[in-house]
Amino acid sequence: MTQWRDTAFTTDVTACGRDFCLARLRDMLRIRRLEERCAQLYGDGKIRGFLHLYIGEEAVAAGVMPHLAPADNVVATYREHGHALLRGVAMNAIMAEMYGKREGCSRGRGGSMHLFDRATRFYGGNAIVGGGLPLAVGLALADKLAPRPGCVTACFFGEGAVAEGAFHESLNLAMLWRLPVIFICENNLYAMGTALARSESQIDLTKKAASYGLPTGHINGMNVLAVYEAAKQAVAYVREQQAPFFLELHTYRFRAHSMFDAELYRDKAEVERWKQHGPIHTFTDKLKAADMMNEADFERLDGEAEAEVDAAVAFAESGTWEALERLTADVYTPAGGVAA
Repeated sequence: MTQWRDTAFTTDVTACGRDFCLARLRDMLRIRRLEERCAQLYGDGKIRGFLHLYIGEEAVAAGVMPHLAPADNVVATYREHGHALLRGVAMNAIMAEMYGKREGCSRGRGGSMHLFDRATRFYGGNAIVGGGLPLAVGLALADKLAPRPGCVTACFFGEGAVAEGAFHESLNLAMLWRLPVIFICENNLYAMGTALARSESQIDLTKKAASYGLPTGHINGMNVLAVYEAAKQAVAYVREQQAPFFLELHTYRFRAHSMFDAELYRDKAEVERWKQHGPIHTFTDKLKAADMMNEADFERLDGEAEAEVDAAVAFAESGTWEALERLTADVYTPAGGVAA
């Protein structure tokens, strides 16, 4: 049974090449600047409802998404903005959805927690903890029965989902039926507001997956190169073997669980310590130290990300609201007919 640890993967930027590294940095900057603006807009009352930010965890999406083909499926949690963006959902459509505008990827009906885009096979944005796991198994089963050989379903979820029965049922069926799912656990240590060690007697989550026979990997989720290399091998395994794989990525969110979270459950000094390992500035420092980029390169990439965010905000601001008479569409089926 395969069991990977961090030491199996290179973190040498010089071995990867300048263009490759700048592309990974660009991906992380796009996520970071989008979410920072969303936090600002939430404070301004432009974005309402719930908002869960991915700030600090960008290396996970940036390392995994490049390995997924257009025909693959992606299922995420309610902290899914970065996954949707790197999957190919337009930032304009994401921001419009945040605003609740009909030009949004879910016609403004889902908001931050329910981004969805059939064209890119991005199946949520799922608000229920662990709720995406059975969906991923179902998508993979459909691909097997169709059949769609070589296709993969990538399922992102937090470590809080491991305490749910759906986690165990999903991994059991995926292994029993040999379904092509890569289960990607974004372990940020706190689930909603409870430390992992306070809720789980076994905190090595790979052992839970291994108990169902899945090959596993445990990787430093703050290092985009380690994530990229691990995801490359894991996705290749799922694609070739048409069988599941469990990948645990050890990461950390720098912001509160949501904009409503008073964040009284973790020490501020701990957050500051983790920020020293932030995926963007540590990667940038490595590239500069290796003479693979300079401050002008960083400012160019950062400026491009900011300009994309500015354009997305303008798009959302100019968007339209759903007509009042359509607010119950897709909620109730008209008598004798099908909803529009």
